[in-house]
Amino acid sequence: MANTSILTGKDLLALGYPEGKTIGISLRLMAQHYHHFSLEDQIRLTAQVLANPAEFLTHEKLASLAEALTEQVNPGVIPLHEAPLPFAVYDGAGIQEGAKRQMETAMRLPVAVAGALMPDAHQGYGLPIGGVLATRNAVIPYGVGVDIGCRMCLTLYPAPSGFIDQNRGPLKKILVDNTRFGRATFQKPMDHAVMDRAEFTEIPVLRSLKDRAFSQLGSSGGGNHFVEFGTVALPDAQNEFGLPVGDYLAVLSHSGSRGLGANIAGYYTKLAMQNCPLPQEARHLAWLDLTTEAGQEYWLAMNLAGDYASACHHQIHDRLAKALALEPLARVENHHNFAWKEQDANGQELIVHRKGATPAGMGVLGIIPGSMTAPGYIVRGRGTAASVNSASHGAGRQMSRTQAKNTLSAAQVQRHLQEAGVDVIGSGLDEAPMAYKDIRQVMAAQQDLVEVVGTFSPKIVRMCGDEQYLEND
Repeated sequence: MANTSILTGKDLLALGYPEGKTIGISLRLMAQHYHHFSLEDQIRLTAQVLANPAEFLTHEKLASLAEALTEQVNPGVIPLHEAPLPFAVYDGAGIQEGAKRQMETAMRLPVAVAGALMPDAHQGYGLPIGGVLATRNAVIPYGVGVDIGCRMCLTLYPAPSGFIDQNRGPLKKILVDNTRFGRATFQKPMDHAVMDRAEFTEIPVLRSLKDRAFSQLGSSGGGNHFVEFGTVALPDAQNEFGLPVGDYLAVLSHSGSRGLGANIAGYYTKLAMQNCPLPQEARHLAWLDLTTEAGQEYWLAMNLAGDYASACHHQIHDRLAKALALEPLARVENHHNFAWKEQDANGQELIVHRKGATPAGMGVLGIIPGSMTAPGYIVRGRGTAASVNSASHGAGRQMSRTQAKNTLSAAQVQRHLQEAGVDVIGSGLDEAPMAYKDIRQVMAAQQDLVEVVGTFSPKIVRMCGDEQYLEND
């Protein structure tokens, strides 16, 4: 039966609602979503939100009212815009609603200028994985992510056709001898100029991190990080490498800045949250103003972590090149957890956060991997403004780690690997190929963002984990 009584501002004032926008928001939400409720039920519901707004901050319909109440109760909280700025969504294989809601929250930040959601996107902390956010003069540590400067690195080598199949045993041993994952590190790390950077002594928080950073130099993290042998097909004689059309032996690695980046992210995120209080659902999007000392410190530390991650990859590839006794022909490298200073169409500076997204400016080369049994792609950016010059950083998860462990079996994954002709050292069910989206659908959704110039096919993969699991000896 239709409601014959209408909630009024007087009713809300009588409940204790503060004068201001919360009354207008409440009346609008009741008329829009709860018009079929009786007056008594509307009063009861609005009273519940007023009594405990924190419980409704993630409510599908009442979140905006809860946020407004939180801001009025705590006037120090920086308010978000009521409506998000528009942003492009490249949905290739299904993007979780949670990721879209996180992106909408990011686009309500007062410092937000532009954004986009890549086709591999899934929910994360603060900015979703696969989220791109451009701001003015503000850097968001959690918009960059915990693994600062996480990146892909691909090296091509000359090798005859069939080289991998004829040398699977020796190649697996080369991977085991020359890579380290997770807590395992090299007893004698190789020196690198990045460890001599002044930031390690000039920025207080970095001083205590230097020794651990050196101990982890040249190693890879856990989770979805990997080093693998495979083949790259270059179909175009006009490729950027100046190489003939054909197949090449390749090493592909994925890792980041290890404990160094994680500690930088944790320290400066806490500092940002203290100095930039935001509503509950946006608290991880707290930013540092780049005109402040803290903002400048973070920017320097972030760039150091990115260069450190690059150094780790270069050492991995140098060790493998020495073990292969082959001279590299070409290398492609790009990172995807970082913030860049770029310009908009009017020449104004933007801070572009790419959390799990690949730079794809006009002509920029990058690598977008699939899974341990799916192809990866060398791509050339098309410089699409709607995507903020970005593309996906991989296939993206379609199963959470917990879901993959509870759904898949080792035997099932083993059969899948055997059918694909891929050997895996380490890893676990949470990184099974079936836990990831179809990379072909993801690539189809971003044809306007990148052009494929080469295809990588994985053959021997090493990841962190129980070395006995999924090992094909």
